[in-house]
Amino acid sequence: MAVLVKTEGITKEFSSVRVLNNISIEIRTGEVFGIIGENGAGKSTFIKILSGLYQPTAGKLWFDGKQVDIRSPADAKKIGISLIPQEFNLVADLCVYENIFLGEELVKKNGFLDIKAMVDRTQQLLSELDVSTISPYARIQDLSVAQKQMVEIAKAVAFDSRLLIMDEPTTMLTSKEIDVLFRLIQKLKTNEVTIVYISHKLKEVKRICDRVMILRDGEFISLEETSSLSIDEMARRMVGRELKEIFPEKNYKTGDIVLSVRNLSVEGLLYDISFDLHAGEILGFAGLIGAGRTELAEAIMGLRNVKSGTISLNKKMLQIRKPWDAVSAGLSYLSEDRQGSGIITTFELVKNVTIASLKEYARPFINQKAEIEKTKFYIDKFDIKAPSLMATLDHLSGGNQQKVSLAKSIDTQPKIIIVDEPTRGIDIKAKHDIYLFIRELADTGISVIFISSELEEIIGMCDKVLVMRGGKIVGELSAGQLSEEEIMYFATGVKGGY
Repeated sequence: MAVLVKTEGITKEFSSVRVLNNISIEIRTGEVFGIIGENGAGKSTFIKILSGLYQPTAGKLWFDGKQVDIRSPADAKKIGISLIPQEFNLVADLCVYENIFLGEELVKKNGFLDIKAMVDRTQQLLSELDVSTISPYARIQDLSVAQKQMVEIAKAVAFDSRLLIMDEPTTMLTSKEIDVLFRLIQKLKTNEVTIVYISHKLKEVKRICDRVMILRDGEFISLEETSSLSIDEMARRMVGRELKEIFPEKNYKTGDIVLSVRNLSVEGLLYDISFDLHAGEILGFAGLIGAGRTELAEAIMGLRNVKSGTISLNKKMLQIRKPWDAVSAGLSYLSEDRQGSGIITTFELVKNVTIASLKEYARPFINQKAEIEKTKFYIDKFDIKAPSLMATLDHLSGGNQQKVSLAKSIDTQPKIIIVDEPTRGIDIKAKHDIYLFIRELADTGISVIFISSELEEIIGMCDKVLVMRGGKIVGELSAGQLSEEEIMYFATGVKGGY
């Protein structure tokens, strides 16, 4: 098989801190090349060098037999390299077809934009991704996170890329959507398109990748045929040691009701939602994309206009009209869209951690020493890898950004925390750490609403699970009833029909 990409001694440093060291590999034409490692291992840095977002401090790069100097994403695109980023790179107030063809607009012979051709091509791409329900004219700001992800994929495959880089492409997708994506990948392979595939989901890597490179702390660990590695061995090489059982033991005993939601409705999104959350309980919400889980969290936190219904905390009726009302009452929210509403990437690490709880550090002037001490606590607790306390978050990996977002969410010392896709983009060791921490929170009496598209972690973490479909709660499963099959029966309408 011919070699499409060759790297020799690729090294990258930021402020004299080496984050990638002497990577020399070959990537073959038409293969799915996996890259795995812990957060901060150098995966994203490596692909940003391939796609022109970063330039290496040292080393050489060849593409299709020619040495290349890729100085920008435009340079990468010219030679046939496209990147599907982990964080969305879409213009919110433009529609879908405008985003897909942004900078590459189709033009008629008379010089005018060929809108029909762009719309038709967009519709074709969306149909191939089995998301034809997304209109080419839909505004990005009106789409769900999963829909935005599919638009990013459509945008990347719209042109004749020879190397397609996918950074955590399935994080927000359902199993059905993942199957569609994997069929597309197989089709691209048939057409000799090379895929570089980054994922923390090792089962996916095992399923879709031909070979897998493992990085740790910026160093090359191994490159082997995926078929020769078990999932356990991949995990061991990533972290350098054996991992314990990933999910903590459940020892929940039913406490008093702390949060009571009754007949909650949001126009066109949620219908007559009622449930109770008990002290120290981890209550899971499962369902397919678009089922209404995130919308429910946003309604509780004052981010959605509630049409009807009530929310009570410790038997006291709450009037939540804006997010600050919810935070003041003792609720906290870890958003699924960390860069959209979780963190501010241009702010320093310390400022991100304390931004929601700043009043606790102002007496009346901000106690910067206390801010720094608390941030150090979270850095140690979550093993956050950052150049310094004053580093802006755009210098952190996606997984480390997620850890900072969680730290921010719990620094308000909430009575109830809602975590929406809490392990999005996080490696297996960091998942283990966060699972332990969430269980520790619950053991101290803090109640947790746990939203996830990963059924394995819903089952492994939750004391009880409510399944949503079409904006309604259609099923309730206790810990002893939990299985992927039972959850999917309710999520797909086999059970709990209406």
